[in-house]
Amino acid sequence: MRKVIYKFFLFYFLLFILECNSTCADTKESWQDLSGEHFIVYFTGEDGFAREILNKAEVYYQRIATDLGYPRYSEFWLWDKRVKIYLYPNRDSFLSSTGQPTWSHGMADYNKKIIASYAGSNEFLCSILPHEMAHLIFRDFVGFKGEIPLWLDEGVAQWEEEPKRKQIKHMAKQFLDRDGLLSLEDMMRLDIRNIRYKENIYIRPTRTKDGKEGILFLSADMLIDTYYLQSASLVGFLIERYGSDNFAHFCRQLRDGKTFKEALLSVYSTYIKSMAEFEERWIDYVDKGGQ
Repeated sequence: MRKVIYKFFLFYFLLFILECNSTCADTKESWQDLSGEHFIVYFTGEDGFAREILNKAEVYYQRIATDLGYPRYSEFWLWDKRVKIYLYPNRDSFLSSTGQPTWSHGMADYNKKIIASYAGSNEFLCSILPHEMAHLIFRDFVGFKGEIPLWLDEGVAQWEEEPKRKQIKHMAKQFLDRDGLLSLEDMMRLDIRNIRYKENIYIRPTRTKDGKEGILFLSADMLIDTYYLQSASLVGFLIERYGSDNFAHFCRQLRDGKTFKEALLSVYSTYIKSMAEFEERWIDYVDKGGQ
């Protein structure tokens, strides 16, 4: 099971900490393009896969915006603000042009609103594309200036890989049953990008299933796995338990400068009176299998 979890989450940890080393448009390829309402897909050769990507991107866009409860901005990702998707003819050209590591199937430059992969990549079509789109939509909405916990940003992107939601719920329940989840306080302060040394053992606080405090001794890989699993579960809890409209209101509060705690207790005051109660209600959600 550990290998499954590792493959499921470590890829996105590595994808998150890497930056785009070159501008995707800087290539000798002869680009053609297909334009949709919110995206422009650049490609070479036949246009079959490019059309599939464009169609999927528009579908993902509508689903993600609905899930997160975001209003339809009149100029949001339209016209000259459309997101650019570059599809290199093969993986070798993608890797050499973008400077990505050999394991990579796709990347995103959030500042330039560029997403890139290569023709025929099912990993990109099914997982990486909605993941990176969720990052872009979330950050376009909340901005970069407010107090945004890293787990919230990553949790939104993980949650929007819709086929994996059932697995997220199942694994979160398994972790909870063996008292293997991080405390909410630790999630709020942990910057997973600082976990660099795989040989280290990390000592982290936990909140057990019955509400007691405890200690976890985790390898770097296991800490990364737990962090990303828990991030997705926390976001899923807020959206599924209390609805997309409340989640959008919560994000607007963050965008407007409120701290995480201020925004949470303001928007969810009917249900949650403190950070401790937030953690308790989330644990209850996990224990019930995400119900």
